[in-house]
Amino acid sequence: MNPRDILSAGAVVPVMAIEDINTAVDLAHALVEGGIPTLEITLRTEHGIKAIELIKKEVKGAIVGAGTVTNPDQLKAVEDAGAVFAISPGLHESLAKASHNSGIPLIPGVATPGEVQLALEHGIDTLKLFPAEVVGGKAMLKALYGPYAHVRFCPTGGITLESAPEYLKLPNVLCVGGTWLTPKEAVQNKDWATITRLAKEASALRK
Repeated sequence: MNPRDILSAGAVVPVMAIEDINTAVDLAHALVEGGIPTLEITLRTEHGIKAIELIKKEVKGAIVGAGTVTNPDQLKAVEDAGAVFAISPGLHESLAKASHNSGIPLIPGVATPGEVQLALEHGIDTLKLFPAEVVGGKAMLKALYGPYAHVRFCPTGGITLESAPEYLKLPNVLCVGGTWLTPKEAVQNKDWATITRLAKEASALRK
């Protein structure tokens, strides 16, 4: 799949920090059941790589990717684990160069026009605006659309169920990223019905 297909598969990409590896598969099932197939498993916890492996193997219909990929070694590791895409919080030259030799697409985080330029120089035109609300949110995306009308974004950072619809109306937004689909208390309590309900609400954001 190309990065635009990956991000367009659902209205929201849940940012998942797996604290307990035993919840990973059930959590992924609950999200996919609710109509959210594209999953970003972050490397913020020690279980990131293992969670990618398990979900890739056991959750049919999941489009499993890695988040918080910050260097070439991590990019290689998540590809080896079975991730079909990688998302970074930012972009630098070594990671951009490594993406040329990767078998999976890199969707890098950007916060400025200069970083958009860097991505484009490396042939990357599908990006994550991060941290979206901090760097201007919808106003920033509207401003970037002028000179970079062909670039598409997944804004992430501070976005909620309530604010997501306005982002999704923008012509350069494919989806939004968010953590609200996986509240810690629901995951800890293994309340998968709540996760599926939140996923259905998020899925309904795109008609």
